[in-house]
Amino acid sequence: MPESARAARLAPMAGWLALAAVLIVLDQASKSAVEAWLAYGQRVPVLPVFDFTLLYNRGAAFSFLADADGGQRWLFTGIALIAAIVILRLLYTHAAQRLFCASLACILGGALGNALDRLAHGHVVDFLLFYWKDWYFPAFNIADIAITCGAGLLILDEILQSRRRKAAP
Repeated sequence: MPESARAARLAPMAGWLALAAVLIVLDQASKSAVEAWLAYGQRVPVLPVFDFTLLYNRGAAFSFLADADGGQRWLFTGIALIAAIVILRLLYTHAAQRLFCASLACILGGALGNALDRLAHGHVVDFLLFYWKDWYFPAFNIADIAITCGAGLLILDEILQSRRRKAAP
C-alpha cells in the first residue's frame, strides 16, 4: 500500500485512538480518586438507589471467576490484549465508519482500562453501586460503562447497517 494511502487511513484512526485514550485516563483517574477517598468496602450514599463504594473484582463481569486461583488475572488480561489487537485492526480497516469505530474505541478504552488494573493490582477497582431495596447490581467503573456503551453502539450500528442493506435496491 502506498505511503499516502496508509497515512489517509491512519489519520481518522488517530481520533478513535484519542477517544480510547481519554476513556482510559478518565477510568484510571476516577479509580485512583476513589481509592484515595474511600477505604475498602466503605459506602457513601449519594441517592436512595446509588452509593459510591470501593470494591475489588478479581474476576470479570458480574464477578465471573472471581474466586478462582489467580490465573483469571492473566486470562482476562490476555483476552483484553487480544481484543485490543483485533480492535486496532478493525479501526484501521474501517476508519471511515464513524459509529462502528466509536463503538470500538469505547470498547478498547474500557478493556485496556480494566487490563491496566489487573496488571497493576491483580484486580479491577469498582466503585459505582446501584441497588433497589435488597437487590444490588454488581459494582462497576468507568471502563465498564465504556465497554457497555461501546457494545450498545455496536448493536445500533448493526441495526442501522441492516436497515440500509434492506433499503438498497
